[in-house]
Amino acid sequence: GHGTARVIAVGDNTENGHVYQAAQIDNTVKTPLNIQLDSLGRLISNASYTIAGLIIVAKLLFYFNWQPLSWTIALPVALLFYLIIFKFPKYKPQKSITLAVILSVVFISMVMIVFEYSGNNGNISELLAYTLQTIMIAVTLIVVAVPEGLPMAITLSLAYSMRRMLKTNNLVRKMHACETMGAATVICTDKTGTLTQNRMSVSDSYFPEQPDSRLSPNATLHALAIAVNTTARISDNGSSCPDILGNPTEGALLLWIKAMGFDPDELKKNVAIIGEIPFTTEKKYMATVITNKDGEKYLFVKGAPEILLSMCSHTAPQLSVNEIHNRLKKWQGQSMRTVGFAYKKLSESENAISGNLISATDITFCGIVAIADPIRPEVPAAIAECRQAGIDVKIVTGDTPGTAIEIARQIGLWTENDNDTNIITGPEFGSLTDSQIDDIAMKIKIIARARPLDKKRLVESLQRLGQVVAVTGDGTNDAPALKAAHVGLSMGDGTSVAKEASDITIVDNSFSSIGRAVMWGRSLYQNIQRFIMFQITVNIAACLIVLAGAFIGYESPLTVTQMLWVNLIMDTFAAMALASLPPSKKVMENKPRHRSSFIITRPMWNIIIPTGLIMFGILFGMVYIFEHTHINSITDIFNIKAWKTGTLSPYELSLIFTTFVLMQFWNMFNARAFATGRSAFHLHKCGEFLMIATLIFIGQIFIVQIGGEFFNVTPLSVSDWLIIILGTSPILLVGEVLRLAHLHHNHVK
Repeated sequence: GHGTARVIAVGDNTENGHVYQAAQIDNTVKTPLNIQLDSLGRLISNASYTIAGLIIVAKLLFYFNWQPLSWTIALPVALLFYLIIFKFPKYKPQKSITLAVILSVVFISMVMIVFEYSGNNGNISELLAYTLQTIMIAVTLIVVAVPEGLPMAITLSLAYSMRRMLKTNNLVRKMHACETMGAATVICTDKTGTLTQNRMSVSDSYFPEQPDSRLSPNATLHALAIAVNTTARISDNGSSCPDILGNPTEGALLLWIKAMGFDPDELKKNVAIIGEIPFTTEKKYMATVITNKDGEKYLFVKGAPEILLSMCSHTAPQLSVNEIHNRLKKWQGQSMRTVGFAYKKLSESENAISGNLISATDITFCGIVAIADPIRPEVPAAIAECRQAGIDVKIVTGDTPGTAIEIARQIGLWTENDNDTNIITGPEFGSLTDSQIDDIAMKIKIIARARPLDKKRLVESLQRLGQVVAVTGDGTNDAPALKAAHVGLSMGDGTSVAKEASDITIVDNSFSSIGRAVMWGRSLYQNIQRFIMFQITVNIAACLIVLAGAFIGYESPLTVTQMLWVNLIMDTFAAMALASLPPSKKVMENKPRHRSSFIITRPMWNIIIPTGLIMFGILFGMVYIFEHTHINSITDIFNIKAWKTGTLSPYELSLIFTTFVLMQFWNMFNARAFATGRSAFHLHKCGEFLMIATLIFIGQIFIVQIGGEFFNVTPLSVSDWLIIILGTSPILLVGEVLRLAHLHHNHVK
């Protein structure tokens, strides 16, 4: 159309400026994964530091044969270790040094007292060296126990998911969004382009003098009225879906007549426009006066059917006013836009327009059409999937309440049980205080006639209520809400401002892609849980064997280089293997996890603790046997003739080392099968996992067979390897039996 603009504000004082300022908020809301990892970190740190402290106390007590006075040495050393780990980092350097000096003086004094009264024949330098070695063992245990591979596992999982999610039309812009989508409890979505096709089209029409109420090839007059009485035009982009330049409603009418064989551009070429009345919301109609090549003069009017009926004195043949009203009521009840058409053939001297208003009389009403933005075919199923997964969906749209309710009804969001408490308009919403919004936020399903910052206030309210919120948006006005949400989802054809503020861009604009993002996020979280379950199990076994050895005087059966390989398996290889597992649709059957719930669940503990204790029992049994007898072959374990005290030989250390690694190897398959509802031998789409598992197995053979003194190992025979493989395989087989029993139990239920 045509218009004149007057600038009344610039920069930050404009509405766009207000939106820009709101989009600059510093979103300090922690992601659910960050909150859960903080809790896990505290648990592991406290547990590992406690075990390390116990090791220090036990080994010092053992050094003095558990004499009562030896506690005066063990306790200050443990206290110093505690302060170094927990307290010194919080103090200023000067205060930390002072405390360290005081504790050192106390320690030396206690050593002298013990030596004076205990009759120990050792010397202080030997004790100090032993103490330092003990502290180093404790620190090494902490290094092994703390899952420093967890950040890498998470990063690998996120990076893997980012690459794969792109294939499902989710372009991840910020890495954390991959996982956070899996924790989403509420999705605030816009309507146009996300739930609907963002392509207005004529869905029904009423021209009774035309066959089937459509425009026949000889209905050139009606087609001409649509082609010339418009401000839109079709831009041929060479595809089957041409672009519309201008008003979408008018574009839908042009596409409608084009689909019936009329060329709008060709029709306009054959006429001359001699008068226009632009559309305004006050008049609710637009009019154009033309002359054709035969010199005939016409007035064409298009607008709200009720307005056109009031100005028309005639109707086209066979046209029923009652039928018009019935159809209008039906279409408007379905939230369709209705457009009426009227015309008059003018005499050569007749002036149809006067003062930007229609002055002509005897105008004929000729028909009506219903225009709708169809919902995307896949959206109802996607909405149902999200709701089944425990995710609330809320529509925030600028449309009228009637249109919004109809769309919500078509996609299955609005049911017969919903009422006025489930919908609110933007002005009503804006008049509420934050506390009032908090009271109704969870009940709201639709905000109609929403204004730019209404969506942001809704997001902030839901976050205050403990919800994990995802928001969709495509316009500049959506930027504040996209920025404030835990996950902002911009549309592929959205503005650059919206994309910049978002975390994920939905390439195909479809809500179904959001459902796939949730599935990926939940699957990714499960992969992280699998890695944690695998590593904590190994940590329990490693910590207990070192702790038990400290209390009974055994040396650690694993050397530093062997522990490095074990740590490499736990951190790097396991992270790569478990991070590469594909997503499962089964996760969409579960409800969202609570954002502050602990990442290790009860089912995980039920696997971690028994498996860790079994590993510890096997290792401790081997250490005990090897400490009290000499083994030339692993088969000698089953035929021990005499018991004696001795040290572990390289061959025995190799057996313990290999047994420990292969128990991890089998347990990695258990971790992979966790929460899948399938057997560990179901290896479909697990090529990367199998490749990494094979690499671990071959790497262990390589280290043991040719590692020599560097790894403090000696080659094992083929029979040794077979016995160890078979002997450790129950770690997997027992887990498999338990899984099958659980599956059978669920199937029976």
